[in-house]
Amino acid sequence: MTGPLLVLAALWGAATGVLLPRAAYRLSVEPDEPWRPARGWLGPRPGPAAPLLAAVTAAACVLLAAATDTRPELAAWLLLAPLAVLLATVDFAVHRLPDVLTLPFAGAALLALGAAALLPEPGGSWRGAVLGALGMGAGYLVLHLVNSRGMGFGDVKLALGLGAALGWYGLGVLFLGAFAGVLFNGLYALVLVAARRAGRKTEIPLGPFMILGAYAGVLLGALAA
Repeated sequence: MTGPLLVLAALWGAATGVLLPRAAYRLSVEPDEPWRPARGWLGPRPGPAAPLLAAVTAAACVLLAAATDTRPELAAWLLLAPLAVLLATVDFAVHRLPDVLTLPFAGAALLALGAAALLPEPGGSWRGAVLGALGMGAGYLVLHLVNSRGMGFGDVKLALGLGAALGWYGLGVLFLGAFAGVLFNGLYALVLVAARRAGRKTEIPLGPFMILGAYAGVLLGALAA
């Protein structure tokens, strides 16, 4: 791993992260409400979230670069990381994963990984990415049909993109990342209950923990590739 690559990843993460607060502000509305005005997309919404999101996105990109090294799928991870942070931010704010983010996220994951598979020395398989998207998407669809109140359809659509990322590194990473997301969600719920900040009927967004679990899985898959 070269220092310049880590620096470039950090700069990319910080630059894209600076744009996220404005986008999150615009998209963080209830399902029956229109998006907030588009004015100011290219700039952070004033407030403490701007430097925080920039720092989180930069750190995520640096860790991805360190784990993946110069393999071609790194470009896909750096493309998807800011979108993943934005999705998690919106879901935490309003318990919503809008189609305008989840569907492009899935499409970008499959297209970027398909391009990476055509380049020399990829660390994974595009076939695995496609199967991962279908498998994780189908699994979450079944869970949605069984308990639609506990799992929204936005989680199902998010699972397509996350499944593609995890499936790139194989079935083991796919299972690990999917399980980690559920585990992180459960641990977070337990902490809230222990702190008396949540009860049995408290709604907790699943999307951010799906993303966190997938991120952990991709890191481990990249290190093992």
